[in-house]
Amino acid sequence: MRASHEILFASTNADKLAEFQALLAAYPEVKLLPAAKILRNAEKLAKVEIFQTYVENAMAKARFANQGAHYPCLADDSGLEIEALGNQPGPRTARYAAATAGQSQDQANMAKVLDELKGRPREARRAQFVCCLALVMEGVAIHVNGVLKGTIAEAPMGSQGFGYDPIFIPDGHTKTLAQMGDADKNRISHRAAALQLLMEEIRRRGLILARP
Repeated sequence: MRASHEILFASTNADKLAEFQALLAAYPEVKLLPAAKILRNAEKLAKVEIFQTYVENAMAKARFANQGAHYPCLADDSGLEIEALGNQPGPRTARYAAATAGQSQDQANMAKVLDELKGRPREARRAQFVCCLALVMEGVAIHVNGVLKGTIAEAPMGSQGFGYDPIFIPDGHTKTLAQMGDADKNRISHRAAALQLLMEEIRRRGLILARP
């Protein structure tokens, strides 16, 4: 890849944008642009996320953004899969529970998961985070998956990160993702794994990330 390539991040989630920007520090040739800076209708990205699989949702967002901005567009769809719950919440991860007054969506989601797993032993709390990344540009559509395996804690711990980070303990660790801090989390996360695979595929294909 040549230097200073700009990719539009097809999401309005500020936490995800910050996380991917941090991950891309390892790839200084790439600059990730917020959707709201380029797309006039960036708020509609959430409305195309209507499918039952990660890859369909990620591809839908990347294609929508690419059609509107004509930049190479990167989108992700991530989810938490818990074995004892039949791999739920899966693609419904961000909208798993209905938030009540005084409760954030993240808090509501975690509370529902913890209630459904209440009383279950550690071996019955196996889970994994999945990240599907999709890149769409002129004549090209790529998708890859990254996975982080772990266990659901019995209660939230830590204040870093977002989403389900306070209740997810990665394999080989004793802390939740929310207790680790950004640097440690970004070394092992499902998003880091997916991004590495994506960059390897970009280089393998000899792609140039440039506007048409």
